Amino acid sequence: MSATTTSVKAAVGLRFIVNLTDPVFRGRYRGRRKHDDDFAHMLGRSKRAGVMSMIITGGSLSESKVALNLAKEHTLDELVGANLSGPGRAVAIGECGLDYDRTHFASAAIQQKAFRSQLALAKKYHLPLFLHSRAAHSDFVRILREEGFGGDGGQAVGGRGGVVHSFTGSAEDAADYVKMGFHVSINGCSLKTEENLVAVKSIDLRRIMFETDAPWCSMTSTHASRKHVDSLPADLRELFLPPAVRAEAFVPGRPVKGRNEPSVIGAVAWVAYKDREGDPSRFDEFVEQGWRNTIELFGLRELVSEQSS
Repeated sequence: MSATTTSVKAAVGLRFIVNLTDPVFRGRYRGRRKHDDDFAHMLGRSKRAGVMSMIITGGSLSESKVALNLAKEHTLDELVGANLSGPGRAVAIGECGLDYDRTHFASAAIQQKAFRSQLALAKKYHLPLFLHSRAAHSDFVRILREEGFGGDGGQAVGGRGGVVHSFTGSAEDAADYVKMGFHVSINGCSLKTEENLVAVKSIDLRRIMFETDAPWCSMTSTHASRKHVDSLPADLRELFLPPAVRAEAFVPGRPVKGRNEPSVIGAVAWVAYKDREGDPSRFDEFVEQGWRNTIELFGLRELVSEQSS
């Protein structure tokens, strides 16, 4: 295995964040079964791509219960169980924030009320925030500031910072988050346009993270990221973007087209790196910084010893 591949496997070993509760990983799309449950195969591909652990998100109380059960059954329990009391733990409050493209589900007023209550949980339990903001930047930062998260990630009110995930904003938006003491995480949706690439390039390396938001936010041939995806070395492409098949032509062990997977995190990091730096020899330093940022924010230092063992 090449040195580049080995270092990438070490550096992107933590998958942040993944929607493993989504039924597409069990072969069901919009309520219809299209293929057999291939959850175990998907986890196997992720492991081969260097994903050591996953932070599983829940979008509701019921999803959060499922996420906790998955954490007990799979990666989190295996990796951190020996160092904790209990079979798993919550490492962040969220996903929470504002999405004004989804006001047909909840009005802006209802979203803002819920957001404040979730910020209160972060203060109470001293956990980092896993944040979402879409078409709502002004209200999003206003509420964070009003609730005491305007600087140092809210440490003065009991907060521990957090990350704005699936970032699709401007360079100015990213600068606001960093000044407030937050991290910024990128995935395929962060890399769709040339404007997106400019914004991602502006993010302070000490505050950047990588994710996939699987099964969503795939990188496609129409995105600005394509020019950098095409430059992936063959060994990394096989790990991060193995050939996929349509759901209707499902083959056990093969990824499904249109369904993003945790293994793609390495390709996300590659695109972000190539947009900043042309020299492939320094890719490992870039992803190592993202790895350290994630470990430190979520308090997952036990994974450092797991990585080196």
